[in-house]
Amino acid sequence: MIKLLGALLIMLGCGSVGFKMAAGYLREERYLKQIISILDYMECELQYRLMALPELCMRAAEHCGGKLKLLLLSLIREMEAQISPDAERCMSAALSKHRDIPPISTEILEKFGHSLGKFDLQGQLKGINDIRTECKYHLDQLLGNQESRLKAYRTLALCAGAALAILFF
Repeated sequence: MIKLLGALLIMLGCGSVGFKMAAGYLREERYLKQIISILDYMECELQYRLMALPELCMRAAEHCGGKLKLLLLSLIREMEAQISPDAERCMSAALSKHRDIPPISTEILEKFGHSLGKFDLQGQLKGINDIRTECKYHLDQLLGNQESRLKAYRTLALCAGAALAILFF
């Protein structure tokens, strides 16, 4: 009975790792889509209103939700707390407070921070476009064969758990 319970726990443990990997994959996809949406919104606002960076971030925060909204609000607080705001450092500080953002999204947001507030309008728009292009590239990579990849994560994890259970049984 104890061996059977142990085998079941091994299978559940390995299976949960595969399901967690699949969930992380889907989470990264959601974040990239949200970042693209934020960038689109910022580009439109810059083209038509040419507003200051903190106000632009505030409007973008109102446009999105979840962790990215909290990140943008942290970015605004960081910019307001500094005497001469350096958007790159502010973005790094805001990202350091939000460690739960997936790795690819964090990398893209760091690159976005490098271009924030450094150029004129055309430079800002080009920076947003470059970041959006990179975001779409990563999103396309994630979406390619998505179903089979997620199924493989889950199946391999369950099979690994079953193999370990058989070895120990």
